[in-house]
Amino acid sequence: MYTLLSVSIAILAGLLMTRVFKPFKLPSVTAYLIAGVLIGPYVLGAMGIEGLGFASADEVSHLSLVSEVALGFIAFSIGNEFRLEDLKETGRQAFVIGIFQALTATVLVDLALLAVHLAVPDKLSVAQAITLGAIATATAPAATLMVVRQYKAKGPLTSLLLPIVALDDAVGLVVFAVSFGIARTLESGAADLVSILLNPMLEIVCSLVLGAVMGWLLTQLEKMFNSNTNRLNLVIAFVFLTVSLAMQDFSIGPVRVGFSSLLVCMMLGSVFCNICPLSHDLMGAADKWTSPLFALFFVISGSELELGVFSDIVIVMIGIVYILFRCLGKYLGAAVSAKATHCAPQICKYLGVTLFPQAGVALGMCATAMQLGEEGALIRNITLFAILIYELAGPMLTKQALTKAGDIRPMSEEVKNRRKIKLEEQKKQ
Repeated sequence: MYTLLSVSIAILAGLLMTRVFKPFKLPSVTAYLIAGVLIGPYVLGAMGIEGLGFASADEVSHLSLVSEVALGFIAFSIGNEFRLEDLKETGRQAFVIGIFQALTATVLVDLALLAVHLAVPDKLSVAQAITLGAIATATAPAATLMVVRQYKAKGPLTSLLLPIVALDDAVGLVVFAVSFGIARTLESGAADLVSILLNPMLEIVCSLVLGAVMGWLLTQLEKMFNSNTNRLNLVIAFVFLTVSLAMQDFSIGPVRVGFSSLLVCMMLGSVFCNICPLSHDLMGAADKWTSPLFALFFVISGSELELGVFSDIVIVMIGIVYILFRCLGKYLGAAVSAKATHCAPQICKYLGVTLFPQAGVALGMCATAMQLGEEGALIRNITLFAILIYELAGPMLTKQALTKAGDIRPMSEEVKNRRKIKLEEQKKQ
């Protein structure tokens, strides 16, 4: 009962917070995140009233399945951006920029944190520095997609942005696996080539294969139904099924076979949108169905942000270095590679800013980093501090960048007048 009450309060809190923030013209994502912080363990949850908020991190973790499903639908929607007819124009640019900006962020964060290590070797080790550098690759697709949807962003920057954000996941998996393998080698003194090279490559390949198979099956089954309602139900069921399959893993000797749910669901959406003639309408209908699910996801994400990290000045200082140099890496990497691939000036100038948000994938990486023991705990806290800043500021910066690039257009006077007349008519009734 309390779980259902907490879910309903979470959605209501998020929706009401969007009204509070409306005069400030902030993205709904920011309102949802702040609502989550307010009903989380550090504010209302601290009062200990059942159902009013999340009293502890454990209560929030009980809703982790909601987050997994929401990320599955987000990845499925981003997969729609990989239509072959569109990629003929932007595919090469997205591929080059996606890899270059991720690696640039890693290199700059590595160098900055290694300098911190040399200054205060007892506070930050080399293993921690290179692990944090790898986590810097990850970009949050959820916040970016929500801003694009809310403001109906459309244009050259948006067309390039979503494939790059999707590619970030694959690049991040490889970079993190290699860096974390080196970090564990530094700690233990024994090299493990299986975990450094084989496992991450296997995870990417298996994820793409599973997603492609599920996308083909969805397209074949969709032909059996004539009703759009039944087709929509089938699409939703398949995303649920794909997320559940992606959560499985197994081992064959020393080799671990696992899946990235984001990559699997992106591939599901990519295959489906390219081989199903009705995919555009069905994906549009699915987007409307998932609106409350996404709102709940961001409120839960806000509740997961640990405000306690602010109490440790060391974490704050290292976190600031991490944030600044990751942003610098993303911006410079995107600007240089965009210019090298002959992108428009507004893309070169504003693309990097839209890549600042960071959340889900980075959280998964720092959970893996906990294998380093006490050193992993520091990595986790620094990542949580950075995510807190990125998630609150990132959506606003993304909105501003898309607006200045011309992809978010102000509402025309004609539309404003039409809405005003409609509201007046409703009041008369």
